[in-house]
Amino acid sequence: MPSDLGHALLGLLARRPSTGYELARRMQRPVGWFWTAGHSQVYPELARLEAAGLVRHDVVPGRGPRATKRYAPTAAGTAALRQWVTAELAPQPVRDLEVLRLWSVWLVDPEAASDLVHRVRDGHAQRLAAYEADLATLDGVAAAHDPSAPEFASRLTLEGGLRTRRAAVEWCDWMLAELARAAPG
Repeated sequence: MPSDLGHALLGLLARRPSTGYELARRMQRPVGWFWTAGHSQVYPELARLEAAGLVRHDVVPGRGPRATKRYAPTAAGTAALRQWVTAELAPQPVRDLEVLRLWSVWLVDPEAASDLVHRVRDGHAQRLAAYEADLATLDGVAAAHDPSAPEFASRLTLEGGLRTRRAAVEWCDWMLAELARAAPG
């Protein structure tokens, strides 16, 4: 059974065969919007997937003097990915550093609290703008409305990102208003 990273790599490979380098880049974006893994984790995971018969590789000319491997999922890899997509979800641990800091914001002066909330808001607004830009690339793409196409899933996840970031920006605006309302003077 592949790890979560293995499933992420299988999902990328199901979209298009890739080298390890290409996978590492694609793990940064778009997958990095919702799942992170370091470059150094990709190659060992590819080796595990290949040993399990879930991916195969072809040797292709590389950028430099050496050839490189281009990976693709096997039928077993695609089946494992399909099974994983619809499997029961385990509860996910929550680790939100922003909320953890905000939970103790009462310990700092209102100006420092406002500064923190502004920084949090800026981060959410930047991510929101990036999601909007990525989603705009799907405008007019027929496959983005075809439930059997990877672009459809990209559109769904980007829309989820848009909605959560908009809500986060709205929450930050509310916090800033609450801090301003509570400020003396």
